[in-house]
Amino acid sequence: MTLRTRLARRSTFAVVAVGTLALVGTTAYAGANLASHGGAQRLQGDQTKSVKKALDGGKAKNVILLIGDGMGDSEITSARYYEYGAAGRLPGIDALPLTGQYTTYSLTKDGKPDYAPDSAATGSAWATGTKTYDNAVSVDIKGKPQETLLELAKKRGLKTGNVTTSEIQDATPAVQVSHISARSCYGPTKTSTTCPEAALENGGPGSITEQMLKTRPDVTLGGGAATFAETAKAGEYAGRTLAQQADARGYRTVTDAAGLAAVTKADQEQPLLGLFASGNMPVRWVGPAATPTGGAAAPVRCTPNPARPATQPKLADMTKKAIELLDTKGKKGSKGFFLQVEGASIDKQDHAANACGQIGEAIDLDEAVQQALAFAKKDGNTTVLVTADHAHTSQIVEGGSTTPGITANLLTKDGSPLTISYGTAPAGGSQQHTGSQLRVAGYGPQAANVVGLTDQTDLFFTISRALGLDRR
Repeated sequence: MTLRTRLARRSTFAVVAVGTLALVGTTAYAGANLASHGGAQRLQGDQTKSVKKALDGGKAKNVILLIGDGMGDSEITSARYYEYGAAGRLPGIDALPLTGQYTTYSLTKDGKPDYAPDSAATGSAWATGTKTYDNAVSVDIKGKPQETLLELAKKRGLKTGNVTTSEIQDATPAVQVSHISARSCYGPTKTSTTCPEAALENGGPGSITEQMLKTRPDVTLGGGAATFAETAKAGEYAGRTLAQQADARGYRTVTDAAGLAAVTKADQEQPLLGLFASGNMPVRWVGPAATPTGGAAAPVRCTPNPARPATQPKLADMTKKAIELLDTKGKKGSKGFFLQVEGASIDKQDHAANACGQIGEAIDLDEAVQQALAFAKKDGNTTVLVTADHAHTSQIVEGGSTTPGITANLLTKDGSPLTISYGTAPAGGSQQHTGSQLRVAGYGPQAANVVGLTDQTDLFFTISRALGLDRR
């Protein structure tokens, strides 16, 4: 049986059981008569031909992987309802033609399943194809480093990029560029005490930041500038700050949107390092705090975050610029690129039970997906994949004063109340990850491999096949 035949057979399951409905268009909600017969349907006739047209079992020249940290189905749904209404669509995420679900469990150090994983273990799963324990960054449960997609892409001569709204040392960006026993070992100071096996003074590969500088993606964008003030304790750059080391290694560093816009080239001769915040980048929206009685409050709209500077690039801006710098189509020796993009603070705002912060970051990611899809459709040889690392706590619930947990009440585009509840920690505590399977969606060569139920590690092999990085 040929690959195309197998994928065509899988497409039937996609329509019946998974729902590849985004092929019918991405028109935003425009006041449809939801109460009329058929007024809420999303399908426009039989989708069989559209799904078949989306199947492509060939190779891709480029892959763009977009991650919504903590973006479970509830987070996607609340963002869609709030911004586009009940009958609306997220014009990026919901436009991907092939969809499925994948499992995300991590492992304990003795190899047993851990059903509510963290971002380090889950990111390591798709970055390396190997399950590991919570807090571990691209090492297996025995601590052995596992080669990452970004490292493999570099080895094959592809250009590489790593974009996030978190600190660039945080778990999701870290899994592509480093190998370490604990995700908290951002710089030399923490590494010496928490990850001594990795410390340079002990003969290890160094902290996450030091490893990132050595791994040398062509483009790295996000927050995390504070760690670059730390000083290397050993090695060639001992006694110099990590910022000085980046400069000595030939990196070009930019710190605001204007600086990013001015960059016209990024490669191994002069990689680009964008550091747009000392820590995590400020979020898009703010709104009412979730409280035990928040579900009974009058619903309100979210407002722009006054702490988000106008000089800070948006995730869509960073994504577009990264693609521009990595795209070498038509240039001599061009082999394509691999780019990972993370909307990091969906998770962080979910932890904080901040509904507006969480929704705004999901909308930010959707805008980045739109940039990736626009490029892919124009390019004709690019795969776009969108998913998350783990599920999170927020749920859409009935409003009122007796709703369990803590709640916030928002006013959607429909003019209806949207009550979001957080129930995995008491008020003031950090809400917890959950263990649900997650949506994974794709467009382009090999994207049909996301259809059905897969595991997070399958994504590593799907991307490897698409780019010809197969190591087995």
